[in-house]
Amino acid sequence: MSRSARVLVVEDEPSFVEALSAGLRREGFALDVARDGREALDRFEACEPDVVLLDVMLPRLSGLDVCRAIRSRSNVPIIMVSAKGEEIDMVVGLEVGADDYVPKPYRFRELVARIRAVLRRVEVQASAGEAPAANDDGPIAVGEVSIDPRGHEVRVRGEAAHLPLKEFDLLWALISRAGRVVARDDLIEQVWGADYVGDTKTLDAHIRRLRRKIELEPSSPQCILTVRGVGYKYSEPVASPVGKGDR
Repeated sequence: MSRSARVLVVEDEPSFVEALSAGLRREGFALDVARDGREALDRFEACEPDVVLLDVMLPRLSGLDVCRAIRSRSNVPIIMVSAKGEEIDMVVGLEVGADDYVPKPYRFRELVARIRAVLRRVEVQASAGEAPAANDDGPIAVGEVSIDPRGHEVRVRGEAAHLPLKEFDLLWALISRAGRVVARDDLIEQVWGADYVGDTKTLDAHIRRLRRKIELEPSSPQCILTVRGVGYKYSEPVASPVGKGDR
């Protein structure tokens, strides 16, 4: 970017605010700070940040609600930060539209690397004029699921399905290679970028979300199959259930 990237830090713990502010400024970022959820939304509109570093536990309005509100109006990268490190908390954060999730305590260098990684992906997509999945290929239909990368549309059993950008890209990465196993690393590189440094559980969380929107029985998937130790495969459903060993 020609100017310093602007980070909106949403954090109510003074010690974290002070340390983050000093560290991020040393790294060359411009900074805005909000100390509760409602202030975060006000500051977001006022400062137009390039990335939001968003704590989950906030006064007045939770980080999850702030994430939902921002995502309803903007695709700006959001990295959620929380002392709650259980997998369910990470999944909920990704469910409401976060791009990444960092549990406290975190290593500052890793946090900066993640911020820079999401900013680079935004720059690459902007310079290409499209998301990674939205290429020049035409619509693809496999079974009862169709995806149109040009129109950014997905239909499941004849009904329109709303997929956030990362879910859309992930579905395209799988369905465009239907019948073939796609390695986890390949999926992460295609959807999140080669420089992604986040937890690989992010991929699994997005797969679970896709299954809930694509599969008739998400707990017994027949379309998005797990190939243990390798990755995932998109398969046209068959009349009989898929064997448990293939999931």
